[in-house]
Amino acid sequence: MGQLLDRPTLLEERQRLGREGRRVVFTNGCFDLLHPGHVRYLAQARALGDALIVALNSDASVHQLKGAARPILKEQERAEVMAALACVDYVTIFDEETPRQLIAALLPDVLVKGGDWSLETIVGREEVEAAGGIVVSLSYIEGVSTTEIIERILATQRST
Repeated sequence: MGQLLDRPTLLEERQRLGREGRRVVFTNGCFDLLHPGHVRYLAQARALGDALIVALNSDASVHQLKGAARPILKEQERAEVMAALACVDYVTIFDEETPRQLIAALLPDVLVKGGDWSLETIVGREEVEAAGGIVVSLSYIEGVSTTEIIERILATQRST
């Protein structure tokens, strides 16, 4: 089971992992309603290294990005679900608009985003590559997204 860590503790843990020669993978996102696309993506990300850090957008950040009705699950609930996944080692929550500051502080060995992000648009790419790390855009899994799940729920409600 993964650990939910605040930023200072996560930075200390990153240093420890680096001293041990462990390859650290980082990804981030809202992960509002966890679905099979998320699970597959996170398992693929974890396979790229020895430890996976998942940074979750805070509730305020999700609200800004996704609109007034989001998030569905609050940040602590999303963090609890994320930390329960076997492929996730560490979870943290960030409040900034992007995770650039967090990425620049952690300098993961591998920065991963989903295939809906081109390499050129991945936030933190420059910092990670300048430090000798790599950036990977994994395949996008069609037909599974939180927005689509919400739309299906609403359509079901309208038809009853």
